[in-house]
Amino acid sequence: MSKKTMKVAVTGAAGQIDYSLLFRLGSGEVFGPDTAVELQLIEIEPALPALEGVVMELDDCAFPLLQKISITADPNEGFKDVNWAILVGAAPRKDGMERGDLIKVNGGIFVGQGKALTKAASDVRILVVGNPCNTNCLIAMNNAKEISRDRWFAMTALDANRAKSQLAQKSGAPSHQITNVTIWGNHSATQYPDFYNAKIGGKPATEVITDLNWLQNDFLSTVQKRGAAVIKARGASSAASAANGAIDSIRNLSQATPAGDWFSVAVPSDGSYGIPEGIVYGYPVRSDGSKYEIVQGIELNEFAHEKMKATLAELESERDTVKDML
Repeated sequence: MSKKTMKVAVTGAAGQIDYSLLFRLGSGEVFGPDTAVELQLIEIEPALPALEGVVMELDDCAFPLLQKISITADPNEGFKDVNWAILVGAAPRKDGMERGDLIKVNGGIFVGQGKALTKAASDVRILVVGNPCNTNCLIAMNNAKEISRDRWFAMTALDANRAKSQLAQKSGAPSHQITNVTIWGNHSATQYPDFYNAKIGGKPATEVITDLNWLQNDFLSTVQKRGAAVIKARGASSAASAANGAIDSIRNLSQATPAGDWFSVAVPSDGSYGIPEGIVYGYPVRSDGSKYEIVQGIELNEFAHEKMKATLAELESERDTVKDML
């Protein structure tokens, strides 16, 4: 008999990211073998028939811990009484569309979802995956002021995993030996993957990889532009690795962080490291399984400060673009 049940709402549930995400949620790997899962899946009306097909497949997996699945086009219904809301659904960027246009289009979606969350869920943590996720999180959060700010997150785990992979390949170490990786700032091409404070096998990454030119240029550029490279290679966005990043984010926040390590997620700034309060900014974070804290006292050199200012400037520009939605 399961000890507890986690109710999880997922938006954009018929989309490509969710096609990888839902089965891993349903399998029970995220919350552990003693926790049952209920999935409350949200889609726009035209996509509901496709979502019914996904539900058939979930049924056909016969996951022992997956107790119940519901589908709806009404966020008020979909968010009712959930413990986690994973906001994946967002309008895709189309040819000729500027980033600012995309931000405004998606902004309206996240205004509505913030308001629906306030009405439907009192005990909820929210992970925003749909891009631009930092600013979409900011919009939803500001339209759900009754929900505490420490319950809002935007995903940078995909970027952190990309950084770990690059450091592992360059050093020859297995990826599990890459620790203390931080993605500072925005989930965009301005992000700062912090190699100066990362560790490889417990040693500073810069001691193991002594090619500083590679770290400051090729490494940074590869991580920052990896999403575009995937699209160019496969003709579609990085759906499976994005789903994996969402899984990692929830798992990292739901269990105690190993001693000496931290993980990367974007959270509302409390002013740490000079970032203006309220901006949803990628930070190094530790969790005890229920509450998190931003890791303090990390040394940042001039190179880091320059990169962190650049990504902050982009986030402030995005905030100004949607100021009428906040």
